[in-house]
Amino acid sequence: MIAERTNPAVNRRGLTFWGQWLCGITLANLVLYVMVDQRYDQIPTEYRVLMILTVLGSVPAYTLWRVYHKRDSYRSGLGRLAAGWFTLLSGLMFIAFVSGSTEMFSRELVLLWGVLGLAVQSLSFIPLRYLASLHSRKLRNERTSVIIGTCPLALTLAERLSVSNRVPLIGLIAPEAEAEPHQEGQFPVLSGLSELRNIIDRNGVRRVYIALNLDKIAQIESLYIDLLDMSVDVVWVPDFGSMMLLNQSISQIEQLPAIYLNESPLSSHPAAVFSKELLDRSLALMAIVLLSPVLIAAAIAVKLSSPGPVFFLQPRHGWNGEVIKVWKFRSMFVHQDDKVVRQASRDDPRVTRVGAFLRRTSIDELPQLFNVLRGEMALVGPRPHAVTHNQYYSDKIMAYMARHRIKPGITGLAQVTGHRGETETVEKMQQRVEKDLAYINHWSLWLDIKILIKTPFTLFSRNIY
Repeated sequence: MIAERTNPAVNRRGLTFWGQWLCGITLANLVLYVMVDQRYDQIPTEYRVLMILTVLGSVPAYTLWRVYHKRDSYRSGLGRLAAGWFTLLSGLMFIAFVSGSTEMFSRELVLLWGVLGLAVQSLSFIPLRYLASLHSRKLRNERTSVIIGTCPLALTLAERLSVSNRVPLIGLIAPEAEAEPHQEGQFPVLSGLSELRNIIDRNGVRRVYIALNLDKIAQIESLYIDLLDMSVDVVWVPDFGSMMLLNQSISQIEQLPAIYLNESPLSSHPAAVFSKELLDRSLALMAIVLLSPVLIAAAIAVKLSSPGPVFFLQPRHGWNGEVIKVWKFRSMFVHQDDKVVRQASRDDPRVTRVGAFLRRTSIDELPQLFNVLRGEMALVGPRPHAVTHNQYYSDKIMAYMARHRIKPGITGLAQVTGHRGETETVEKMQQRVEKDLAYINHWSLWLDIKILIKTPFTLFSRNIY
């Protein structure tokens, strides 16, 4: 399915969140205002700052815990609200501690505000949640739908609409003019196209999905024109099932609809990428400083283990296929390069004793932090493979080189899901590539953070040689 750049459903969900958030945080700040005014007969500057930080900090805290999500029950919704409020308060206390301003606030007042602030938000949550649910049900009932098509795409669409419970789907319409009612899987086929208008009028249908194969483009156009004079929304779901899509989306170019089949997140989300660059380089610099004793000790151990340089610089493909030199601690004896670069395997005789330890603990990868600082790599992304490996696999695995649409990473989704180490078969490399493409399609800063958190727990995998 192709995601839209501007999605009205997403906008409605956003309005639901912002409305409830504004009401809840306003009430929490109002409680603080009343408490401070009663104690001091005025609002000191530090408490004004606290109110501002509460508003600003609540957005990421509540977004992190998905507070006010419309599919939550009352119990889970209150739980998420409590978690978001606790996260916000923890962040505010950390800021006060770092800035040395804890003594400026009354601990008794702040503690009482923490309790009462959650209480008023919880009390407002119940009626707001009810009104939001009522509005959602009203919108849902106004979107009674049918799907034109009985192909696999139509059945997949029907399943997803049913699972998400987004719209009341009454059934499918066969693309032929005449068709007897029958069952297609778990969904009823109501009739053929000759009865489409009658079905729309009889059932109060407000949305018609067209899910036909691309070879029926003329029929799709004819259906659209025929439905223009009816009070229904017409949604065309193109059949791209046989195509490998990458970060796909729908947008407009000067009022012309444009379907992006293959676009890099670096070009479609420039603001988010700036945040990723900032996060990567900041954490890389911090890691280099904190791990400097480990880096120095590893460099000395490599130098003493066998003759040769401390670092091994291997040409690998980076962003958009550009060849970069990836830094690693040398873990093998110096040897003549083969025409075909072989991956390290279990009990590989080329690996030194020190190198075996460095590889097993992934310390040999730490110099790539300098690649991150230089802007050649990211902390999280598809692992860069040797150039010769890319040349070998590029014509054996579909969309193999598409993994280079973003910067390679020191760690990645494939590495934290068990696809590390030697890929001695095409099937294993295929699984790794699938994870890399899944990372590109679902890329977000939060996903990067989760992968970074999981990475230390995978460092002692048995598949690392």
